[in-house]
Amino acid sequence: MEKQEYLDLYYQMVLIRLVEERAAQLYQQGKIGGFLHLYIGQEAVSTGLISVRKPQDRIITAYRDHGAALNCGIPAKEVMAELLGKATGCSKGKGGSMHMLDVEKNFWGGHAIVGAHLPIAAGLALGDLYQENDSVTICMFGDGATNIGYFHEALNLSKIWNLPILWVCENNQYGMGTAVEKASAVSEIRQKAEGYGIPNRRVDGMNVLEVRKNAGEVIDKIRSGEGPFFLEIITYRFRGHSMGDPERYRQADEIKKWQENDPIGILRNVLIGEKIVTEAELDVIDAQVEDEVQAAVQFAESSPDPEPEALFENVYAGEYTDG
Repeated sequence: MEKQEYLDLYYQMVLIRLVEERAAQLYQQGKIGGFLHLYIGQEAVSTGLISVRKPQDRIITAYRDHGAALNCGIPAKEVMAELLGKATGCSKGKGGSMHMLDVEKNFWGGHAIVGAHLPIAAGLALGDLYQENDSVTICMFGDGATNIGYFHEALNLSKIWNLPILWVCENNQYGMGTAVEKASAVSEIRQKAEGYGIPNRRVDGMNVLEVRKNAGEVIDKIRSGEGPFFLEIITYRFRGHSMGDPERYRQADEIKKWQENDPIGILRNVLIGEKIVTEAELDVIDAQVEDEVQAAVQFAESSPDPEPEALFENVYAGEYTDG
């Protein structure tokens, strides 16, 4: 990796962290409505994955989607505007936190229904297979989604049809408030891929360099025609499932232990310790991101709400004609 690539990884992870922290504040101020699922603690996962994709590769994820949106190149100001329900948001203010999307950037969205986007991901990959595109679909989902019927149907078909798809389980230890071991019959989520003959591995999701390395290796395999692959990426969300989560199901000591393994801190220590960059260079990035996020908030708050007529726009792909 070149020095600038390391700096880009650090920049993206800090950007996600600060956008999410600011979003939490705006939610508490009543400026963000609906649900809000923060990605704090999981920044290394989407950053590592998306850093090795090619422009033709598709990204699709669940409702904890702000990080992936930023990694795919959606500007922070458009992400923030979408959170505030503004017309300048990436989904024109009609998607909110859970439905960010930019097809031009091959980001096929966050999806609010648990597991429901997995068949969509299989469909995207099937389309690329038929058209003989040199594309890989990267489908991200939580550990809770692996207990849903859609999960098993999608994995089964992906193997039968040898689809160019990377299944990525972001195992953050909890499906809402239920610990993995209380909901899954196997000790490792990746074992569920074994039943469909899909090769798989576990990855440290707190280390962005490990995520990037493993994702790069398996995406190359998929692109060469070897079919689907399954990654179980071990991570942890530092905040609740959503903003309304009372967090009675986990102990403070557990959270503290994981926070000591902060993904941004890990990368920062590696970069400085191996003399790839200086601490001063990273401090400059920190300051730049602070300014960028502040400008994003100002942009969002000053943006207009969608017009009432927008309710009827973009409902169908084409015009409806009677008869």
